[in-house]
Amino acid sequence: MTKKQKIKKIIAILHKKFGDPKCALKYKTPFELLIAVSLSAQCTDKMVNIVTEKMFRKEKINTPEQFVNMELEEIENLVKSTGFYRNKAKNIKKTSQILLEKYDGKVPQEMKELLTLAGVGRKTANVVRGEIWGQAEGITVDTHVKRLTNLIGLVKSENPIIIERELMGMTPKEYWIDISHYLILQGRDVCVARRPQCKRCELNIFCNFGRKKLKK
Repeated sequence: MTKKQKIKKIIAILHKKFGDPKCALKYKTPFELLIAVSLSAQCTDKMVNIVTEKMFRKEKINTPEQFVNMELEEIENLVKSTGFYRNKAKNIKKTSQILLEKYDGKVPQEMKELLTLAGVGRKTANVVRGEIWGQAEGITVDTHVKRLTNLIGLVKSENPIIIERELMGMTPKEYWIDISHYLILQGRDVCVARRPQCKRCELNIFCNFGRKKLKK
């Protein structure tokens, strides 16, 4: 079975299981999603949603203008629970400044423009473009995607850039957005890093680790 054939089967299996996947991060505007995704680095979506619920809804702090006018320490206190908060706060303030100076306070759609924002890499840009505008110029590679694609033999690399490039070559473009959602959901559901439930995993037939566990 070629990798293109394998990934089509994987997509079909996970589509049957999860249906039409949605982003787990809660937001109402493109800017809110941009901030939420930036906070999700090394942090769970659940925690990010707790932090953004307080920040966006209770405190009503959810525009570039507000962040630009805040002291850095104030932003740090708002996002502290997400970890690496000093760097995240600095990037939020700088990104807000760039948005106001270059993009009239609006989140740009183009990949090259998104990548000019502080702390925004291809992962964040892919999530925002796919979720807000349904545009796919690449595939989002997070820790789940990296781990699962290696386990099921789609790639042999820990480098997100290489993984993204190889996945783009084998995945039909209409599934570039969904494939990330599917693998992330599967990673959270059964293929959990510390306690994989291989017997329950619908992808164990493709997974060398899973097959070895099932033989024991």
